[in-house]
Order: sequence, then structure tokens, then C-alpha cells
Amino acid sequence: MAGHSKFKNIQHRKGAQDKKRAKIFTRLIKELSVAARSSTDPGSNPRLRSALAAARAANMPKDNIDRVLKRAAGGEGDAYEEIRYEGYGPGGVAFIVEAMTDNRNRTASEVRSSFSKFGGSLAETGAVSFMFDKVGQIIYPIDIADAEAMFDVALEAGADNVDSEDYNHIITTSSEDFNAVRENMEQQFSDPQEASLIWQPQNSISVEESNALTLIKLFDALDDIDDVQNVFANFEISDEIMTKLDG
Repeated sequence: MAGHSKFKNIQHRKGAQDKKRAKIFTRLIKELSVAARSSTDPGSNPRLRSALAAARAANMPKDNIDRVLKRAAGGEGDAYEEIRYEGYGPGGVAFIVEAMTDNRNRTASEVRSSFSKFGGSLAETGAVSFMFDKVGQIIYPIDIADAEAMFDVALEAGADNVDSEDYNHIITTSSEDFNAVRENMEQQFSDPQEASLIWQPQNSISVEESNALTLIKLFDALDDIDDVQNVFANFEISDEIMTKLDG
């Protein structure tokens, strides 16, 4: 996604306005629980290494992390099921919703209700995901290095692209290389601000002001569901419209 008026505006807007620590910790604990199922040894478990890095970046207390790993080692971890939902919002905008749940029926009902409330519809798995690529995304604050230095280090580490903006360096990797690149970057710049696998839209839909607010409300409603881990969509809103909405 090139340019500065893409969907990431909404992601950053949300990050600035409503990142609730309790919600973040809940999501991280779920990810740690699921990642630790196969092994509680980070050395042999790349997913767990990534989850631990995310927990550190969010300043999660070590006691919280140790408690999750101890439960997983004892076979006491919560039985979360990973589910991906796909659907459409107003104007044909595509949404991907990732969830971890212990009650599939409850989560499906809440996701379907959110789509319906804001003029969207839930679709079958695979209906929209072909319009996205699963990639790794690593984010550092802009002041950690200049754009040229970040670009050189990231490409040397195996990244595919670096997009340096007003506030962040956004590094993109293939899903296969994500953990290796993240670990290489950590050796150079310490823990990133964020690092995760995301669904990146191949093309974005520019939305008019009439649909923009409804799409943001739909995004927020999905993101606020307790069982939802991540929400991705393929719409972009111009800076001009975002300014009006924020005003």
C-alpha cells in the first residue's frame, strides 16, 4: 500500500484513540496460549517467539507471561479455536476477521450481527481472502533510524519492502521470512513497536464520505468483539475526509 491516505490511516487512528491495555493483554494472552500448545520452548517454536516479542512490546508483566506458559506446559491452557471470518461492508469493501474463541456459535453470531448492523454481510471463507496477501509487518517508530538506514538494514535482514512515513517505519516481509526478519531487526534496533502477520489488500477501494463513517463504525464494532483478534479491510479514506470525520 503506497501513499499516506490508505486504510492504515484508520489503523493508526484507532491506535491513537482506543487501544485499551486490558483488551491488548487479553489478545496477547490468547495468542501466547495457542502458540504454546505445540511447545513452551521459544527456541523451537517460532510462533511462540513472535508472541513473546509482541507481549514484551506491549509491556506485559513477566508474571502474566509466565503464568500462561506454566498453564500451557501443564496442559491446562484454554481451548481456543482459531477461526477466520470473511465478509463485505457497504460499497463492496472486503473484510477479514480473525478470532480465537471457546464458543464458535457465540462468535459467529456476534460477527454476523455487526456486519448486518452496518449494512454488510458475512460471506463464506475464501470469498474475499483471495484479494489479500498474508504478509509479515514490523513497525518501528520513525525516530529510531533515518529512512535510508532502516531500508538498508531491513533489506539486509530479508524484508521485501520498507515504507517510512510521518510516524513509523513499516517493514513488510513474506509470511515465511517474518520471524527471521523480525529477529534480525531486533538485534539491530531492539523490540519493534508492533510485529505480526497481517492480511494486506492487493488493491484498496477509495470510499466516499457517505460510506466512510459507516465503514469505520463497522470496523470498530468487529474489533470490539471480545473473541476477535484482528480486523483487516481493503478500503482507503482520503486525508480530507478523515479530517472531516475527526472534526
